[in-house]
Amino acid sequence: MNNVSGWTGLFLWCLHGMLGSAMDCKNGGAGNVHCSISVDKLLDRAIHHSELIYIISEESTALFEETFIPKSMHAPQNNWGHCNSKTPPMPTSKSDVQQISDKWLLQSVLILIRFWMDPLKELQSSLDRYDNAPSALLNKTKWISTKLMNLKEGVLVLIKKMLDEGTLDPGNSVSLTSFMVPSDETEYVLRDYSLLTCFKKDAHKIETFLKLLKCRQTDNLSCSLF
Repeated sequence: MNNVSGWTGLFLWCLHGMLGSAMDCKNGGAGNVHCSISVDKLLDRAIHHSELIYIISEESTALFEETFIPKSMHAPQNNWGHCNSKTPPMPTSKSDVQQISDKWLLQSVLILIRFWMDPLKELQSSLDRYDNAPSALLNKTKWISTKLMNLKEGVLVLIKKMLDEGTLDPGNSVSLTSFMVPSDETEYVLRDYSLLTCFKKDAHKIETFLKLLKCRQTDNLSCSLF
């Protein structure tokens, strides 16, 4: 995953003129050149990040299952993922999709990202205490946290460019204790499994909302989740 650049890398590309026609550069005088990045390019980058985050969340959940969870207890056969209902819901019909605004989509993405930042950090601390947690699992969860922070920075730029707003209501983060209060080692494992499965579900939401937002920039009427 080291070949995947963050948003910092994206702005370094700006300075070196590597984004070609996506760049809008103006001479600010005194030898200063200011470059901005098109909304299309920012959306493409955000979607790329969200796709990778979802893929790695799937891999992390599968690796956790393989290592710690008996097959008879794998989700969704048994619903260990008691997911928080306060996160933005996925639209359930075509009419719902048509009624939601670009602002709602961006706000929902930002809420979902901020909602998960602290729980993922706590998950890393929890996994560090496992005696036999695979290094690949530790690396993947750390990678997700880093890329989620990068994605948040990119979404904030999109909000400023698309809505001319500095920020939106971030919503509240959530503690790991919202999933379960463990009393023994087994319950810690089930709590962490619940968190991974719920994050994977919300990572898919983030990817879906960003792709819907991208579609709306070209043809609003034909965009759908169904």
